[in-house]
Amino acid sequence: MCEAGVARRPVLQTIEGGTMGKVTGFMEYERLEEGYEPVPVRLKNYKEFVIGLKEDEAKVQGARCMDCGTPFCNSGCPVNNIIPDFNDLVYRGDWKNAITVLHSTNNFPEFTGRICPAPCEAACTLNVNDDPVGIKSLEHAIIDRAWMEGWVQPMPPKAKTGKTVAVVGSGPAGLAAAQQLARAGHAVTVFEKNDRVGGLLRYGIPDFKMEKSHIDRRVAQMEAEGVVFRCGVLVGAMPADSKVTNWAKETVTADALRAEFDAVLLTGGAEQSRDLPVPGRELDGVHFAMEFLPQQNKINAGDKLKGQIRADGKHVVVIGGGDTGSDCVGTSNRHGAASVTQFELLPMPPEQEDKPLVWPYWPIKLRTSSSHEEGCTREFAIATKAFLPGEGKDKNRVKALTTVRVEWQGGKMVEVAGSEQTLPADLVLLAMGFVNPVSTVLDAFGVDKDARGNARAGTDEGSGYRTNVEKVFAAGDMRRGQSLVVWAIREGRQAARAVDAFLMGRSDLPR
Repeated sequence: MCEAGVARRPVLQTIEGGTMGKVTGFMEYERLEEGYEPVPVRLKNYKEFVIGLKEDEAKVQGARCMDCGTPFCNSGCPVNNIIPDFNDLVYRGDWKNAITVLHSTNNFPEFTGRICPAPCEAACTLNVNDDPVGIKSLEHAIIDRAWMEGWVQPMPPKAKTGKTVAVVGSGPAGLAAAQQLARAGHAVTVFEKNDRVGGLLRYGIPDFKMEKSHIDRRVAQMEAEGVVFRCGVLVGAMPADSKVTNWAKETVTADALRAEFDAVLLTGGAEQSRDLPVPGRELDGVHFAMEFLPQQNKINAGDKLKGQIRADGKHVVVIGGGDTGSDCVGTSNRHGAASVTQFELLPMPPEQEDKPLVWPYWPIKLRTSSSHEEGCTREFAIATKAFLPGEGKDKNRVKALTTVRVEWQGGKMVEVAGSEQTLPADLVLLAMGFVNPVSTVLDAFGVDKDARGNARAGTDEGSGYRTNVEKVFAAGDMRRGQSLVVWAIREGRQAARAVDAFLMGRSDLPR
C-alpha cells in the first residue's frame, strides 16, 4: 500500500540501459497510476491531493514506451508533445533534458499535467490491447522536478522589436501567446477583466485540481520576460443581463486598444453558459456552475464575499455530466452537502471502449472522476422538466425538481412514458457546457462571428488567426469555442507565430 492508502503496482525490476527506452519494457512493466490522498482527508480542504510518481516509478513508466515507428501519441496531443523523447529521458534519469523537450512544445506542462484528460494516452500504441503509458503522470513529474530544481527560469529576448501587442484574456491561450510574443521581442500587455491573472484557469478550475500558485509563479516568470499584466480591466462592455463573473474596475474601448497597439489578440474564454429554460428557472437556488465555482476560489485566495453560494447541508443536483459538473460535485462535497446527484442527458457509456473501433481517437466510455469517488449519485438518460418551489417562506426558492427518463430513437430524444419523478433539490447547478464567448467583446471590435457565435478566423498559414478587422486576431475558446486547456495552449502558440509574422514579415516562432 502507498502512503495514501492506495494500492500501487510494484516496480518489477531494476531498469537496464538500451538504445531508446527499454526494448522489452512494455512487456515487463504494468501501468502505474498516481496515488490520491484518502477521501476523508482531502474533503477537509481545497488543496491538491494527487500523489505524483516517485523517481523510480517514473522511470518504469518511461521504460514502458514502445518507441513506435509512428508515435500516435504525438498527433493525439494537441500541442504535439515529443512524448517518446521525454519518456526515454525520464527512463535514463536525464530530467533536465526532459523538461527542455517538454517546454519546446508546451509552455505550461504544470497545467496540462494536472487537468488535461490526456488524449495522448488514448492514442498510445500500447493502448491497442493493453494499458497505455502514463504520459500525463510523467509530464506532471517532469515539470514538478524542474521547478524544484530551479530549471524553470525567465527567458527574456535578446533584442526588442519595438512592436506592441495587446492580448485580451489571461487564460491558457492568452498566457501562451503572451509568453511566445514576449520572447520574440515584442512589448506585450495582457488585459484581464477579473482581479487576478488566469482566466478560467483561475476561476473555473477548483483549487483541489490545480492550486493557483502554479499560475502565480508563471506570471512572475513572464513579468521577468517583459510581459505587463493589467487586471480588473474590461475590454468592451459586459451585457447588462450577463451572469458571467466580472470583477473589473475599469473599461477600455476596442478603439483605444487598436490605436495604442500594433496588434490585438483576443483570447477570452467561452463563458456564456448553456441555460435550461424550464418552468421554475427563475427560483432562488438555481445557478450556473460559473456563478458557484469562482466564488469558492476567491474565498480560498483569502477574499471575503457576501452571500456566497453554499451547499452546506443541502440536497445538490448538478445538471451536466462533464468536467465542470464534476468540479461542482467535488466543491459541494467539500462544503458538506447532504447529498449530491449529477444528471447526464445521454445514456451511460460502456465502462470499456471498443478499442479496435476507436483507437487512436478519443473514446466514448464511462469516466469516473476523483470527485465522483468522493460521493455522488450519477443518473444517466435523464432530463429535467421543471424546478419546483417550496412553501411559505421558501416559495421563491427551489426545493425539488421534476425529471423524466429519456431514450434515443432514430437519433432523436424521446421521453419514456410514465417515468416522471420528483427529487429533492435545495441547490441546482447548471453545468451543461458553454455556448460561446461573451458577445460584447467581439461586437466591440466588429469581429465577424461564425454560426456558433465564436470569432471567425482561420488557422492555416494564409489566414493565420486573423479576423476580418485589421490587426485583430483571435485564438483559443474565443475562436474555436469551449475546449481543453491543451487546445488553448496550442492555439495561443500558433496565434503568436501568426502575430509575429504579421508584425515582422516572418516568424521563427514554432507553429
